[in-house]
Amino acid sequence: MSAVSDRLPTFPWDKLEPYKKTAAAHSGGIVDLSVGTPVDPVPELIQKALVDAADSPGYPTVWGTPALRDAITGWVERRLGARDVTHRHVLPIVGSKELVAWLPTQLGLGPGDKVAFPRLAYPTYEVGARLARAEYEAYDDPTDLDPTGLKLLWLNSPSNPTGRVLSKDDLTRIVAWAREHGVLVVSDECYLELGWEADPVSVLHPDVNGGSYDGLVAVHSLSKRSNLAGYRAAFLAGDPAVLGPLLEIRKHGGMMTPAPTQAAVVAALGDDEHVRVQRERYAARRTVLREALLGAGFRIEHSEASLYLWATRDESCWTTLAHLADRGILVAPGDFYGPAGENFVRVALTATDERIQTAAERLKA
Repeated sequence: MSAVSDRLPTFPWDKLEPYKKTAAAHSGGIVDLSVGTPVDPVPELIQKALVDAADSPGYPTVWGTPALRDAITGWVERRLGARDVTHRHVLPIVGSKELVAWLPTQLGLGPGDKVAFPRLAYPTYEVGARLARAEYEAYDDPTDLDPTGLKLLWLNSPSNPTGRVLSKDDLTRIVAWAREHGVLVVSDECYLELGWEADPVSVLHPDVNGGSYDGLVAVHSLSKRSNLAGYRAAFLAGDPAVLGPLLEIRKHGGMMTPAPTQAAVVAALGDDEHVRVQRERYAARRTVLREALLGAGFRIEHSEASLYLWATRDESCWTTLAHLADRGILVAPGDFYGPAGENFVRVALTATDERIQTAAERLKA
């Protein structure tokens, strides 16, 4: 067991504990803006679908019910502009984090193979490469990478942590480069429905991929857009030549989305109204926090999409973290996402309206 755990970095969130204690000691209680975990209710129609499917004594299938696959293909075409999407083009997964962590292993990558991800990135991309014993490299522009041995290229737009959105032209250029060099592109698009000052585009859009899904897979999650983080509900869409073998591997591994969750996903993907309502909640919270941070002397970079504000006072992120903790506010240090984030903090929008307003008032003090 230690041989596996020794491949991994120290779990970063453990380093936040002393700052969390400081923030929690504030007379008005902690405002926790460190982890992007939803706090708003699961929409009633989704809860009802889950309850109605509660009597599910048999094993679910890894590929999901036909109704689930229909819901995914329909959403991918309606929301992402993809064309000619069939059941072979989609695959349910048990939340997106397990996919990110285990995809290099499931693709058969190992020593001598290389995984690449953005310079500022969700740390699990690196964890996945380490678990597979593959090499890894962070990039600013993936087309500057040496493609030798590069087997998996992660894109993340909108970005976690920065909220940066890759333009359609950038995506088109990157996809063309990856295809030229035989590199699989996996695009983490979990925040795609949360664009504020930009309209995020999927790699599945025909303007990006020329109408072909060859060498492309998109990752989508219902955690943020539908408040289903507790349901572990996500899916892949893209190249059947990639998803077909993954389906077989995941069948052997028993990676099954629970049947009630499958039913809940069908309901969630069939309803756009609850997504609109949730977007409005986040937009209002973003406005309050953004104005408060700017008023307190912070500079915000990117942040044109996603559930975070990428903010700096041009000092060590840990100095900023301590400054905010003294005011009862907990945020995430930017170096969790790579050395390039050492002077930034990530501020999540995932707190109640009352807690967001409280944070804004404390920032003014």
